[in-house]
Amino acid sequence: MNISAVAVQCLKEALCNIYWYKNDLQSFLMNCISNKSVFLKVNWNDTKRKVASDVVDSLLVDKEKNLGDIRRLFNEVSKMNSFNHLEHLEDGASKVLKASKAVVALKEEISRNDASIKKVRQESEKKRMEYEKLVRSNAFLVKLDEIKINYYQLTSRTDAQQRGFELEKTIYDLFDLFDLDPKASFRNVGEQLDGAFTLEGTDYLFEAKWKKKSIDASDLDAFVGKINRKLDNTLGLFLSINGFSSDAIAIHSRGRSSLILMDGYDLVSVLENQVDLKNLIIRKRRHASQTGNIFYRFQE
Repeated sequence: MNISAVAVQCLKEALCNIYWYKNDLQSFLMNCISNKSVFLKVNWNDTKRKVASDVVDSLLVDKEKNLGDIRRLFNEVSKMNSFNHLEHLEDGASKVLKASKAVVALKEEISRNDASIKKVRQESEKKRMEYEKLVRSNAFLVKLDEIKINYYQLTSRTDAQQRGFELEKTIYDLFDLFDLDPKASFRNVGEQLDGAFTLEGTDYLFEAKWKKKSIDASDLDAFVGKINRKLDNTLGLFLSINGFSSDAIAIHSRGRSSLILMDGYDLVSVLENQVDLKNLIIRKRRHASQTGNIFYRFQE
């Protein structure tokens, strides 16, 4: 618990003024404070100011242990709003006014102190979140670099089937890294990669091929057939490492398409951290929706 020196002084001042008789102050303090050991070194024969100061200082020696008593004392004093016990005294009105002002001053300082503590906590929380974000960012980049290295190693593979299996893991890891909720149904048939993921509440079927030549219209026809057999809001993302024929793009860009395309250049751009995978897919989908062109290249 952080208590400003000003708040402590306001508490001591209020204690000196809320009661005129020392016995009343002693009774109040004894009832508020459960840890009676703080009174051991208090000389009740001293002045009220000295008694109040000694009691508060004794509590603050071990703030952690006396936290409950400290809070109770601040709370009980700050909520006092009636000083009838002072009115009948000589110059009672003046004593009531002085006590009232002391309590108001304490309330105001408590409010400032609480605001200061809140600000410190908010700044501390902000720093903690920024640090965690940095840690996550570093961890993200390390994992992305690992996936990139795995992918580049695949380019030298001559066994097409084995390369397909390795590509499956690489793409799955990439989708998982970007929190795209890749489905466990990813499977490999030859060099074909089937799977599914979710982005912004939309389900996508995913297929990838790594052929020597660019993909033609027949491959896209087959994939669109799979998409059309799903629910209406299902879309498709087709990845061809070596691109697509111009005819395939033109044919499937006619009318209302449920398909967007991605090539090896797009994939490398993601792996090189030039573009966020989620943003790339969203931009491709938006471009297809606005223009009808289902292949919006990253370099564009």
